[in-house]
Amino acid sequence: MSSIRDDYIAPWWTYWLHNFPHVNLNFQPIDNTFTPQDQNYQQSLIFLGCVAAAGLGLNLLCLAIYLSCLCCCRKDEEEESKRPNSCCVTWSAVVAGLISCAAVGVGFYGNSETNDGVYQLTYSLYNANHTLGGVDNLVTNTMGSMESGLKQHLARLDEIFATRGDYVQTLRFMQQMADNVIKQLLGLPDWDMAKVDLAAIADQTAYVEYYRWLTYLLLLILDLVICLAACLGLAKQSRWLLTTMMVFGVLTLILSWASLGVDLATAVGTSDFCVIPDKFIMNQTKDLISSDIVHYYLYCSQTLPNPFQQSLTIFQRSLTTMQIQIQGLLQFAVPLFPTAERDLLGIQHLLNSSEASLHQLTALLDCRGLNKDYLDALIGVCYDGVEGLLYLCLFSILAICAFCAMLCAIPRAWTHIASRERDYDDIDEEDPFNPQARRMTTHNPNHATNVHSFCSYSSSMGSQSSLHPPAAQAGSNAPVSEYMNQSALFGGNQRYENVPLIGRGSPPPSYSPSMRATYLSMTEDQIRHFGNDFQA
Repeated sequence: MSSIRDDYIAPWWTYWLHNFPHVNLNFQPIDNTFTPQDQNYQQSLIFLGCVAAAGLGLNLLCLAIYLSCLCCCRKDEEEESKRPNSCCVTWSAVVAGLISCAAVGVGFYGNSETNDGVYQLTYSLYNANHTLGGVDNLVTNTMGSMESGLKQHLARLDEIFATRGDYVQTLRFMQQMADNVIKQLLGLPDWDMAKVDLAAIADQTAYVEYYRWLTYLLLLILDLVICLAACLGLAKQSRWLLTTMMVFGVLTLILSWASLGVDLATAVGTSDFCVIPDKFIMNQTKDLISSDIVHYYLYCSQTLPNPFQQSLTIFQRSLTTMQIQIQGLLQFAVPLFPTAERDLLGIQHLLNSSEASLHQLTALLDCRGLNKDYLDALIGVCYDGVEGLLYLCLFSILAICAFCAMLCAIPRAWTHIASRERDYDDIDEEDPFNPQARRMTTHNPNHATNVHSFCSYSSSMGSQSSLHPPAAQAGSNAPVSEYMNQSALFGGNQRYENVPLIGRGSPPPSYSPSMRATYLSMTEDQIRHFGNDFQA
């Protein structure tokens, strides 16, 4: 039998996946023929999942080493290094966000393509199941009418025509024709078992596909939410939000590797089927249906003989012969036996309905309907389905890259935020020229009043000093005494130790803690000399 078909060609990506190494758990290469019942073949698909698990372990190990090095080998924060680190964090976040958005877009497309392919598969299975169910119903109804209805009519006519041997002989001949029809119907394959299997496969496939589609939809939404939340945490410089997103990022990284392993194993197994689908179908149905019938439906070529042609022809001839006999009895026997008309008309109606069933059965048994459903299922699985799985694998890879970049950027951002807060805490909170103090004045009116009075005092001192001649100031020890008096006036507050500047109308300076410690350790002569320098 010819196995060459022109109506289906497996796509190139199925051959690419079909050529993937098939290795069992003992690291032994096996045949890549699609045999899901074989234990070694099952192990070869599980092996692909184990490869993804190994990739997950290596990825987590690399992240752990990176974080350890980041914590143990942290450099001192310097002004020159703050800007490059900030730029590195910013660009890492931008790259992670772009890759994550691209991954979500690819994931949505792949999830939709896979769902379309599986829907086309289940739709074709339901159509084929309907066709086989219609054949089974027609055969069952025709056999029932021949065995029960025709038998009852012939039994009553046999009693009516008991005195006419020629009419009784005609009835015996019609019974033989009815038995011949039943025999031909029994010769047809039993479609009931195949019908049940197709319905069960379609229902189970639709059930699994619904939850698969829903799971990936939730995973895509989770990736998008984590990406947006991480960007919000970087913008708001919220350490708790970044820490939370880091935990969820690790969880999503694990889910991405798991989905990659499942999608890759499913794509390889489906591609093994798509490369040689006919061989698998014939192996699965060899105990249920004749190989000639399966080959007829799989290829549906005009050069192939119809395996039902002989049975349908005998069926048609038997019905035609019985109708001719009934027409003769209605024409010649009814005038002699009027009570036989009712049964003869009943047989004629039964034969007409059987002939209509024959035409429907001929149409349903034609290979074009089931072959179209078979090709639609193949195209749905091998084109849309496998293509969607490849896009989902690409989504997993992009999501892994995005979350790796995010997990590398968040600790640096966390450290950068902490260093900025530490530097910000070093600024004198009581300095009126500190931006933080200015913000605090809006919440503390008393503090604002004190600052205002101090500035007023400074301005008055400046105006008073401007009335005296400079020589008088230079020739006396007024700056030193003024310094000491003003130090006592402000209660020894280190913030106002430079009183000569106050006398000159200058704003009060703000010193670092180290400078304050230096001023406190100075002797009186050093202070006097320091004041003279300021007066000069």
